Amino acid sequence: MEEMLTTDATLVSSYIKGDESALSILISRHQQRVYSFIYSKVYDRDVTEDIFQDTFIKVIRTLKRGGYNEEGKFLPWVMRISHNLVIDHFRKNKRMPKFDNTGDFNIFSVLGDPDLNAEKRIIKDQVEEDVRKLIDELPEDQRDVLVMRIYKDMSFKEIAERTDVSINTALGRMRYALINLRKVIEKNNIVLTN
Repeated sequence: MEEMLTTDATLVSSYIKGDESALSILISRHQQRVYSFIYSKVYDRDVTEDIFQDTFIKVIRTLKRGGYNEEGKFLPWVMRISHNLVIDHFRKNKRMPKFDNTGDFNIFSVLGDPDLNAEKRIIKDQVEEDVRKLIDELPEDQRDVLVMRIYKDMSFKEIAERTDVSINTALGRMRYALINLRKVIEKNNIVLTN
């Protein structure tokens, strides 16, 4: 009975001070909710168990190095960790097709699916943010053409007129922008998910 009366904050504090049993109480108190949450996202018992274990490994490491502050509650913090690990799982295991150099693959195809569930929407938002950071690293002329074409949906004729270059130059800049994006993605081993 005393176990149930002890708050999460007290148990966390006890664990940090060296009481290993406090962590066991915390885990048994919250394991059903955390496990059910993970399973509701991945629908696979083995993957759920792996992510569940990884969640508490991360919890233990963070607590041991003093990286946890009690401004939030323990359970929401653990749920956020498990949520991030679920996203990592999807990012690692639902990779985009490998680039072939035919030019048929469109890196931006992941950005426009209206039928996304919550997890996929979070992943899509992260991918979109990652892609925008990559675009910012392109040379200005390539970046401008790419932004006009992809984000402003302008034709190459309109882009050529706006930038005061020939259509072939606009097409060439777009081609080099995509080539450079591919190089950065492959060089940094960036995973963009679908």
